[in-house]
Amino acid sequence: MTARITTMVLSMGMLLSSANVFAHSHTHGTPLSEAERKASEGVFENKQVKDRALSDWDGVWQSVNPYLLNGDLDVVMEKKARNDSSKTAAQYKEYYNKGYATDIDMIGIENNVIEFHRGDTVNSCQYTYAGHKILTYTSGKKGVRYLFECKDSQSKAPKYVQFSDHIISPRKSEHFHIFMGNDSQQSLLNEMDNWPTFYQYNLSKEQVVHEMLEH
Repeated sequence: MTARITTMVLSMGMLLSSANVFAHSHTHGTPLSEAERKASEGVFENKQVKDRALSDWDGVWQSVNPYLLNGDLDVVMEKKARNDSSKTAAQYKEYYNKGYATDIDMIGIENNVIEFHRGDTVNSCQYTYAGHKILTYTSGKKGVRYLFECKDSQSKAPKYVQFSDHIISPRKSEHFHIFMGNDSQQSLLNEMDNWPTFYQYNLSKEQVVHEMLEH
């Protein structure tokens, strides 16, 4: 991908301009059907799961990890503790400290290319779809991960990537958990403690908090 810097539309400038264009047009899309709502809660039949294209995650995305570390999500942790007293707000925060942990600030996705921003360092690759896996958790609930692979041996982007966003069929994502590594897809499927989480880049801190409180 020697010419990727000049040919790829996911340059930093275009990422930010695209984000600004949509900054005032954030919507939740088509309302979830009853089946989609149940699936988002981890209740679905395997036959309901469909393949999805990487374009479902197109856009510019920000890590929510800085908000957690800054204390901006404390109100979210407090609500979780009120809804489920099995953990205190402090224990929830410790749990999410592990879950959200990442050094990636921003992710841009377009035309099957994923661009990872770590400070001033940017790594990217074109990814191909590698299928999906249905996982059953210890709680009895289920989830689906969508697998993608970077075939460019020269790229410093993760070789293996998995998306999980509580959606099990084609639909635009509104936030996602991402799993990344260079060992294998299976090693990522075994990862249950660290799931860096990204929301749309154009959302303000207050909007991110609102999204989390509403879901």
